[in-house]
Amino acid sequence: MSASRWISTSMPYLTPREQGQGDAWSADTAARGRRGSQRITHAGEVPAPAEVAQLLGLHDGEPVVVRRRLIFLEDEPNELTDTYYPTAIARGSPLAGTAKIRGGAVTLLAELGHVGVLVREDVTAGLPDENEQEALRLTETDPVLRLTRLTLNRDDRPIQVDRMVMPAQRQQLRYEIRIG
Repeated sequence: MSASRWISTSMPYLTPREQGQGDAWSADTAARGRRGSQRITHAGEVPAPAEVAQLLGLHDGEPVVVRRRLIFLEDEPNELTDTYYPTAIARGSPLAGTAKIRGGAVTLLAELGHVGVLVREDVTAGLPDENEQEALRLTETDPVLRLTRLTLNRDDRPIQVDRMVMPAQRQQLRYEIRIG
């Protein structure tokens, strides 16, 4: 497998970090001898896109808090991620700001009393739009993977929706499922 290709597993990004640990992406890449970083390009309240509103159980256009990030592997753009939260959870919290969150957003959510216990991921493939082409340094014919992740708490209430776009030729998604 090419050194520029990344094998992505979801589990490290779903579990709160221990006190003093950094974010999951930096730790994951460092454990594999690589360097991962991210840039928050926007954070704050926005009208919920239709798909996000549906997943969060909201009306189209109802306000949500979003954190938009450009994720890098070494110095190469590796992923665009928009993470949406209900305003009842995120309004006025560090999730609504652009500062880095110690231990990552999942850790902060747990500290706020919102722990995910069920995650559903849907993956599709397609071609990038103009903004995705520019941010990920792609051509209009380079395929992308789109992963939408819904996280629910123990009461089956949605606490987070992630929408990720990744260059298909640089990714491999791995799902490990333990039964019993």
